[in-house]
Amino acid sequence: MLGSNFNTSIFVHLLSMNIGIVCYPTFGGSGVVATELGKALADKGHSVHFISYDQPARLDVFNQNLFYHEVSFNNYPLFKFAPYEIALTSKIVDVVKAYKLDILHVHYAIPHAAAAVTAKHILAREGIKLKIVTTLHGTDITLVGKDHSYEPVVSYSLFESDVVTAVSESLKQDTYDNFSYDGDISVIPNFIDFERFNKQPKDHFKKVIAPNNEKILVHTSNFRKVKRVPDVVEIYKRVAAETPAKLLLIGDGPERTKVEDQCRNCEYCDGVTFLGKQEAVEEILSIADLFLIPSETESFGLAALEAMACEVPVVSTNTGGLPEVNIDGLTGYTSDIGDVAKMASDALHILKDENLQQFKRQAKKHSLKYKLENILPLYETLY
Repeated sequence: MLGSNFNTSIFVHLLSMNIGIVCYPTFGGSGVVATELGKALADKGHSVHFISYDQPARLDVFNQNLFYHEVSFNNYPLFKFAPYEIALTSKIVDVVKAYKLDILHVHYAIPHAAAAVTAKHILAREGIKLKIVTTLHGTDITLVGKDHSYEPVVSYSLFESDVVTAVSESLKQDTYDNFSYDGDISVIPNFIDFERFNKQPKDHFKKVIAPNNEKILVHTSNFRKVKRVPDVVEIYKRVAAETPAKLLLIGDGPERTKVEDQCRNCEYCDGVTFLGKQEAVEEILSIADLFLIPSETESFGLAALEAMACEVPVVSTNTGGLPEVNIDGLTGYTSDIGDVAKMASDALHILKDENLQQFKRQAKKHSLKYKLENILPLYETLY
């Protein structure tokens, strides 16, 4: 991890900076982390300027140091697709010049890093030096990396960035494996705002969901194929066959209809509830007994960490960055992709009354390593 040999307190209060943050404004992990990072930096006295096509979902507070700049673009008949990257580049140039940004921190390689690098060269012609931090979050490497047509642009963008970071050791290695980039990559993990994910369970809410003290299993995702939500249902079916249980599915996406059909043909379908997108996911996690994340790939596993912060142990696959977050045998268990039989067996072991409280305590304790106040100084030192 970056900064392990530094006394960060020497650096972080020396000056306030003007920082630009480019991110996707959605509920996805990269957008959430970027927004929470910006809010924390603003609280420390830095001026933070968000640049995106919509206001980030978590940018829901007023702070005199927080600013949002919308990237607007027109659909011309000449273009089959709107040229968002060009509009983003122009907006970056405009904001850097108007607000004299010191640092531009882009989250996601495509198209954000590419746009930032182009803006950097445009500004250099006017004698303006822009420093770029590029943070890799996952699918910008693991999915885009499989499309070789993007490789030259991504590699060039990484080389032209002043600093490159990744959210896990696994993602760092994936970057070296998929791209012709051999520069340094600093690993700075994702983090949790424990003021938010430290809710006391609401007993009346739990009684509504599990009136007969059934165990509550939870999964949250964007319901894409890579999340393997049908495996969640298969795990639940095996658990429910052995012990009374309920399953809460949070989120929405292209696989939801398929999963709904799967549940309708499930013997235990009455125990499955689709909750759709939820902003206050911590309220639901606070009443949960187990979190399921059987993904095909996860660069980090922020959803798992959020569950652990709410004292919820995790059953996950052992892919990507998940084993770095979910410690096998301590905070839960990990398994090979698709091994629903083992995952169900692990779930049943955790859910036993004599085991559950210990796993809950261990999950919470491990999650504390990812406190915002532990990670924020690493970014400030890097800046």
